[in-house]
Amino acid sequence: MYPFIKTAITLIKAKYRPPLKLEDESVLHQRVGITDFDIFGELNNARYFNHMELGRWDYSQRTGFYALMKKRKWGVAVGGASIRYRRRLPFMSKFTVTSKIICHDGRWMYFLQEFHRDSTSDKRICASALMKVCVTSKQGLVPAPEVLEALDGEEGQFSEMPEWVSAWIEAESMRPWPS
Repeated sequence: MYPFIKTAITLIKAKYRPPLKLEDESVLHQRVGITDFDIFGELNNARYFNHMELGRWDYSQRTGFYALMKKRKWGVAVGGASIRYRRRLPFMSKFTVTSKIICHDGRWMYFLQEFHRDSTSDKRICASALMKVCVTSKQGLVPAPEVLEALDGEEGQFSEMPEWVSAWIEAESMRPWPS
């Protein structure tokens, strides 16, 4: 089930957190809760995606994108994802989700989202994901430069697209799609 209550709480809390620039990274502190763990007593792989979405909502609220989206009646859609899991997050463990836009290709924006253990003795990375996200309107996909310019008057201060992101995009384009 979609975490409506967690999403609402995340958006409300983000209103009172310091604003972010587009190039900044959102850091969201979380805990593996009663609805998050699987039969192995750790964060379920599907729940990683829920927590990443909460991270993107926090980022969106704090950069002003959420307000702009409501004003322009825009929506968002995830067009693809690649995630690597490295370490487990056991039940009740604390972790952070970091979220930031690292680049765009003119159509899509690419978020890098990471999970880190949030304990004084262990802050190692547990998972890392690349999320391909677009903005939609009634007319269709809104080009990424248009969205970024509407947010801060320019396209944002993003560096060149990392080679590994380009390689992922190319690999995805070669993947057969069922007819």
